[in-house]
Amino acid sequence: MNMRYTELGTSNLRVSEIALGLMRISNKTTEEVVELLETAVDLGINFFDLADIYAGGVSEQKFGEALKASSIDRDKILVQTKTGIVQRTDGQNGMFDFSKEHILKTVDESLQRMQLDYVDTLLLHRPDALMEPAEIAETFNQLRQEGKVRYFGISNMNRYQTEYLQSFLNTYLVTNQLQFGLGHTGMVDFGLFTNMDVPEGHDHDSGLYPYIQQTGMTLQAWSPYQFGNFSGVFIDNPKFPELNAEMEKVAQNHGVTKNAVASAWILRLPASTQVIAGTTKPSRLKEIAAGTDFELSKGEWYNLYQASGHKLP
Repeated sequence: MNMRYTELGTSNLRVSEIALGLMRISNKTTEEVVELLETAVDLGINFFDLADIYAGGVSEQKFGEALKASSIDRDKILVQTKTGIVQRTDGQNGMFDFSKEHILKTVDESLQRMQLDYVDTLLLHRPDALMEPAEIAETFNQLRQEGKVRYFGISNMNRYQTEYLQSFLNTYLVTNQLQFGLGHTGMVDFGLFTNMDVPEGHDHDSGLYPYIQQTGMTLQAWSPYQFGNFSGVFIDNPKFPELNAEMEKVAQNHGVTKNAVASAWILRLPASTQVIAGTTKPSRLKEIAAGTDFELSKGEWYNLYQASGHKLP
């Protein structure tokens, strides 16, 4: 297995194109998480994605405990977490908060839970309509000066929000984490159906994909195997017979599984891209990682796109 790597935005960080998302490890034992982390490293995965709100902080805690118990050298891996969402007691999002007070507090709490001195990247999790960019810039500068965060990025922000925030910063945002995959193709739909009065031609994200290409940011694809709004996975789902048949055909041609094909479809984009694989099963992670062993042809990429339900104009 040959893991591929990309530069994370304008940073000097060389990151694996498959990253391990750890949102769902809260109910796993330390031993199970150790096995998952060590499997990832053995596969060449060096990037681990978390957030302060995942399982109310338990995911970060479990990661920290497992990392300590593992054979993994902290300096050989890259750890990313997120901040900015304030949840209610029922687990629903209550508000978004990019204030200096909130960011500094949650970063300290995340580092404590993970038993780390620093994180490699910190993302602002969801857009805060009340954000003060100058305050964010001041906060980022302080975190860098204190050695707690090396680089910064965003998640789920459109082009104009990104440009506005970037104009206040003296450091480049290195990544935007967005939902993307064969079940969530909106970022490429808009370009393919430009000037057409069809649903795919409606711009929902202000031209994010070409903007990411233009700026050199890394696209991190979250929930890459899901469809709709957390509606479930499309792989082996009877609701998507044409897509699964096409995925199986491509998988057999390359000697891999459909998990690898779904990952390779995302990584075929001519941009710096990472797939955030949120599995907790080492065996499935191995299948996903095989998505970097080959590259889809243009024909395969477009056949899969059309099989997902989008006929070309």
